[in-house]
Parts: sequence; C-alpha cells; structure tokens
Amino acid sequence: MKKFNKTLLLLISSLLLVIPVLGDQQSGTRLLETGQTTTVARRKATAKRRVSRAKSTRSSNSELRKAYALLKDRNYEEASKLLFQLSYNPRYRSQRTQIKYLLGSALYELKFDQGAAFNFISVIKKGRSKYISKSIEKLSLSASRLEDDTLLNYAIKKINLNQFPKDQLDLLFFRIGEHQLRNKLFNDAAKTFGKIRRSSEYFGEAKYLQALSYAEAKSNKQALMAFEDLISSREGTSITDSQKVAAQIGRARVFYQAKKWDEAIEAYREIPRDTMTWHETLFESSWAMLRSGRFRSALSNFQSLHSSFYENYYLPESLLVRSIVYLYICKYDEMEKILNIFNRIYKPIYKKIGVYLKERHKPVDVFNEVVAVILSLKKGEKEEDNLGKYSLPYIVLRHLNRSGDFKRGYRYIKNLLRERRQWEQMSPSWRSSGVGRYVQRVLKRRLLKARTQAGRTLLVNLQGMRTELFGLFEQEAFIRYEMLNGKKEYLKKKVAGKDLPTAKIDEDNSRDYYIQNGYEYWTFQGEYWLDEIGNYHYVGTQSCE
Repeated sequence: MKKFNKTLLLLISSLLLVIPVLGDQQSGTRLLETGQTTTVARRKATAKRRVSRAKSTRSSNSELRKAYALLKDRNYEEASKLLFQLSYNPRYRSQRTQIKYLLGSALYELKFDQGAAFNFISVIKKGRSKYISKSIEKLSLSASRLEDDTLLNYAIKKINLNQFPKDQLDLLFFRIGEHQLRNKLFNDAAKTFGKIRRSSEYFGEAKYLQALSYAEAKSNKQALMAFEDLISSREGTSITDSQKVAAQIGRARVFYQAKKWDEAIEAYREIPRDTMTWHETLFESSWAMLRSGRFRSALSNFQSLHSSFYENYYLPESLLVRSIVYLYICKYDEMEKILNIFNRIYKPIYKKIGVYLKERHKPVDVFNEVVAVILSLKKGEKEEDNLGKYSLPYIVLRHLNRSGDFKRGYRYIKNLLRERRQWEQMSPSWRSSGVGRYVQRVLKRRLLKARTQAGRTLLVNLQGMRTELFGLFEQEAFIRYEMLNGKKEYLKKKVAGKDLPTAKIDEDNSRDYYIQNGYEYWTFQGEYWLDEIGNYHYVGTQSCE
C-alpha cells in the first residue's frame, strides 16, 4: 500500500510537472501566432504607406506636369495660380526651388516683374540648384524692365557672362555699364558700353553714355570721337532727334571742359531751338562767351534767357553771370537792375524753402507736389493755373523734377504703376486668387517704399537748393561791392575831369549784315516775341575808360 501511494504521488507529481510545460507550449504557440499577426499587420501598414506615398508622388508629379503643360500652352494665368498653391504646400517642400522658378517665369511672362523678381531671388538665395543661372538671367531682365537699381545691382553681382543668352548680351552690357558709371568706374563703363553692337536697339544710348564716361574720366579726345560717332550714326533722322541733340550737347560740353571756348560756342550754336534743352544750353554757351571775352554775344543770349517765356525756370546763376558781364563793360546801372531782380526773385524762394524744411514734411508730401507739377506740365498748364495749390514755389517744384536721381526713381515708380494697371486688367478669378493677392501686396509695399525714397531724394535736393542759394547770395554781395567800387572810381574820374566814353551804342557797326542774311533788324522795344528768342544782338558799347 505504501508502495502504491508512493507511486501515485510520483504520478501526480509528474503530472503537475508536465501540465505547466504543456501550458507553456500552448502559451508560446499563442504568442508566436500573435507575433506573426502583428508582423503581417505591420507589413500591410507599410505596404499601404508605400502605396499612399506612390499615389502622392504620382499626384504631385501630375500637378507639376499640369503646371508645365499650362506654361507650354502659354496659359500663364492658370499656371501662376497652380504654382503659387504648390509653393506653399508642405508636400512639395523638396521641389519648392523648382516651383519658385516656374512661378517667377509665369509672372515674368505676365509682365509682373516685381513679383517675379522676388521669386527668382528666392531661388538664387537657396543655392545649389540647376535653376540658379536661369533665375539670374530672368532676374536681370525683370530688373531691367523695372529700371530698379537695387535689383540690377544684385543681379549684376551674380551674373556669369558665359552662361547668359547671346541675344540678351547687349541689354546686359548696357545695364552693367550703367552700374559702373553710377559707381564712378568711368574707364570700365566706357569699355563695357563699347561692347554693344551697332545693330542693337541700345547702341545709341550706350554710345552716348560711353562718351559721357570718357568725359567724366577727362579723356576729352575719346569723348569727342564717341559723340561724333553717335551724331553720324543718326544721319537721316530729324533735326530734333533726341539722341542726335544729346550728342551735340555733349560735344559742346567737352569742348568747354577742354577750355576750347570758340569750338564750344560753335558747337552750342548747332543745337536746334525746338528742343526742351535749348534754354539750358543757351546759358552754358553764355559762359563760354564770357570766358572768351565775347561780352556782347553773352548779353545777347541773356536777353533771350531772361525773357518772359522763361520766367518759371530756376536759373539764379544766370542773373549773376549777366551782372558780371555788365561789370566788365562798366554798365553799373544795368548791373544794379539785374542784381535787384536776382534778390526780388530768389530771396523769397530761399525763405520759403527754409520754412518748408523746418516744418518737417513727410517725404511723400514733396513727392506728391512734384508729381502734380509734372502732370500739370504735360497738360500744358501754366503757373497761373496752379497758384496757391502747392506748399513750395512752382519754380522750385519744376526744378526738382529735373534732377537725374529723382528721374531714375520716378521711372521705377511709373513701371510699378504700369504693373498695377496690368493687375487691374486681369480676370476677377486671378485677382482674387492667392497669387493675385500676392502680386497686389508686393506692388502696394514697393510703391509705398519707392515713393518715400523718391521723396527723401527730393528733400535732399531741396536742401541742396537752399545751400546753393545761400552761396549765391554771398556772391551777389561780393559782385555788388565791386559794382559800388566801380561806381566810385567812375565818379572820381568824372570829378577829375577825365574823358570818359559817351557813346552808349556802337553806331559804326553796319546793320546791313542782318538784311543780307535774310533777317530784319529793329530796336527792341521791351516786348518779347517767341520767334525773336535767340536772335537778339546787343549793340551797346563798354563804358570803361
């Protein structure tokens, strides 16, 4: 019995030992089955993600292909809308550089150069892309159309001439030359302008700027050759052709710079009267006449310069030069009249400029006034039509709009306004789209900044005018002192009984000369006629001993 019990206990113990083992095997089997199920599930999820990613890639490629197709069909409006959406979609982060370039290209074709330029700059700044060279190329073209110096300077620094399209090289050389000229690299600028082909549409202006570069570098001989080359290239054009006239003026100025007074006078006489610059060059020729001792000729010019037709022109220096001529020929009474006219016109102007600057007007205020005068002149309005409309004198505003630095900024603003008009002509769906609103924001910001910058330029020039007038008033005081001293010496000689010239008009000079050349001659009676301007001849004599 004991043996049986032992055997039974052993069997029970064995069973107890076996049961856990069997349980572990079943548990392990279940764990294995669960692991296999999890692995299969993971594989299925990975496969789904791969399928989803493949679908997404195919979808993105499909959208880009659609954008390419729209660009190929020249449907730039729809292409820009699609590309703008893709540029902000995080799924296309890896392709954003490509999309930015394509978006810039679409906007460039739509003639929204400012918006296009920002996209090209984004591509260039990103770096390490096959689209960089193309972006630089189109950025330079956009900047050229906008005439934006900042964008042009940026593009020029990035350009590789060897990669630039040959059909656009003339434009590129022209802009590089302008950049060098503005930075006073005169010899480099002259060489760059010389690379432009004669058949190019930029040749005329480039040749003028090349001559100007030589003149600034004091290379007078090369400057004269360049101006004469431009004049000969314009043979057959009208007498008032702008490029021909500009070259004639430049040629005369180079002669003056070289102190060849007689050649300068003859060159100035070739400039036609029916041009906007004739009045300015008439004063310049008067300086040449003064330097060569042709006092009568200088006074003849001043009779035209100071006629009622040019009373709204800012030329304070011309009155002082005229008074100096009278000083040389001892016409003290005439001299005093001219000095009094100078003070009557320009002292109130000096005071008004000072008051305006003290009031600290915003830059855009003076900009708006100058633009109003520009538009008024285009309409043919006169000063009396605009009395009381401006904070500054009309003569000052008219002069401010002629400065070169303001003209450059104003051209850029006009190009931005052209783009804004282009935006207004686009379809309503495009204007309300993301890219349409983007272009509108860009134009609004740039116009505000450009107008402010142009206004600052005008304020600087206005301060320059005030400084110039202050210096001229000092000169007027010195000239007046010489006048009083001359009068004193004249009276001393008169009291001493010395013989002094009595004739005031050169009666010995025959007037038949004018009749022989088809002119009529009569005495000036104080009334100006437009066809007489430039034909006055001073016949007085000097009153000096």
